Amino acid sequence: MGVPQQLAERMSMAEQHEYLRARFSRRNIIRGGAVTLGAVAGGAFVPGATARAAVPTQTAPRTETVDGALVAPFGRHLAYGNDPRTEMTISWQVPVAVRRPFVRIGAHPWDLSRRIEAEVRTLYTPAGVGASADHTQYYVHARLAHLRPGRTYYYGVGHEGFDPAEPHLLGTLGTLTTAPAHKTPFTFTAFGDQGVSYHALANDSLILGQNPVFHLHAGDIAYGDPAGQGKASDTGFDARTWDQFLYQTESVAKSVPWMVSYGNHDMEAWYSPNGYGGEEARFTLPDNGPDRKNLPGVYSFVYGNTAVISLDPNDVSYEIPANLGISGGTQTAWLERQLKKFRAAPDIDFVVVFFHHCAYCTSTAHASEGGVRQEWVPLFEKYQVDLVINGHNHQYERTDVIKGNEVTKKLPIGGTAYPETDGVVYVTAGAAGRSLYAFSAPDSYEGHENEVDSVASFVNLKEGKQNETVAWSRVRYLNYSFLRVDVNPAPRGRYATLKVQGIAETGERIDHFTVARRAK
Repeated sequence: MGVPQQLAERMSMAEQHEYLRARFSRRNIIRGGAVTLGAVAGGAFVPGATARAAVPTQTAPRTETVDGALVAPFGRHLAYGNDPRTEMTISWQVPVAVRRPFVRIGAHPWDLSRRIEAEVRTLYTPAGVGASADHTQYYVHARLAHLRPGRTYYYGVGHEGFDPAEPHLLGTLGTLTTAPAHKTPFTFTAFGDQGVSYHALANDSLILGQNPVFHLHAGDIAYGDPAGQGKASDTGFDARTWDQFLYQTESVAKSVPWMVSYGNHDMEAWYSPNGYGGEEARFTLPDNGPDRKNLPGVYSFVYGNTAVISLDPNDVSYEIPANLGISGGTQTAWLERQLKKFRAAPDIDFVVVFFHHCAYCTSTAHASEGGVRQEWVPLFEKYQVDLVINGHNHQYERTDVIKGNEVTKKLPIGGTAYPETDGVVYVTAGAAGRSLYAFSAPDSYEGHENEVDSVASFVNLKEGKQNETVAWSRVRYLNYSFLRVDVNPAPRGRYATLKVQGIAETGERIDHFTVARRAK
């Protein structure tokens, strides 16, 4: 798709990016357009006041707008800001350029008098980059701040000529709910590797029925780049896939914050040296990570008694090394600081970490990532992380309790783990919608248990694949599924719990276990 294969094999992602920039010179840009991103800006919602937002900067080839009354927004998705109690971003897409996009928000659907300006990020993909002809995408974002904890708001997105407060457009309204100020029971869901498919849509429908307060997407989001090597020479790239994905996901993400982490298929090499330029156009995530320039998908947030950390394993992946070492070690250092801070926090009981590449999995496709085991697993064990959620391998697999690369405690279906003494449990939940992989051992799940003493697998190391025989593979399910986690606080000194369930696309439960920790 641009860089000759013989060159791409010897180039880093940044070098390939510069090669393409030179190839699509200014003279070519005049004929064919350029890939550009709008400046990051946004408004803040202040109850009782009018919020202001920066005027979007025109950075793409000029595009004439059409009558806004003829253009309907789509692909709404929410994301928390740094503080889920008071901050939320509403994002959406429009198919053509519009004037003066905005959000209306209020405590009731008949009271949407507060209007917040929004920011447009224009993403232009010229012919010759991927499978489509020239394609321009318009992503719109409005940051809300100073919201009230534990409050549900009604909102509508619009632009000049399309006002969601008009009576005939009230059916386009959505809701958002901020995190509570205190500990309270709640449910969240998670998966990875969704893409666009019937199975992806079916999982979305089931997730909406779980009534989660947020959803974690552990990387490989839409598969605009189906090759997934993070190279400008990847074949089959199609930016239009994102239009389908956001339309598909809107049924859930318009009301449930869709918190994403980035996987190998999310490194779209054309848009920026790190491959995340397209993602930064589409998503607005918390900006409290260690390196917004190189690692925009690394962040943390706290909901009730639970801290959630999103990591970027492309930085430590030996298997797919396009971004290997991009943080220079800052991500791992930041992770340790976060874990230390959350473990010391008086109101936080649980720490959940999610990211794409698997620390422990026996899939015949990718199996385990040695870079994750080397860089992060010792920290998970040192700070007693309660649950690690991964994707990458397109199946469901759950480990026993692990410490020091060994099983410290068998965790049968229905069992309980105690991270303070036992170790860490890892779940691969990568069967959200893409084609399934395979196991070397038979399936073993609730109602169909088939225990084996050991499973043949491998781990990706710097030197290449290394075979290993493991005893920690407890649950294996080779079909579409997702994860549900019910968080139950407890009085100080008693056991708070994470009740974790694997749920199949059919609605059938395939796994359940409990993580218990004494509440602070």
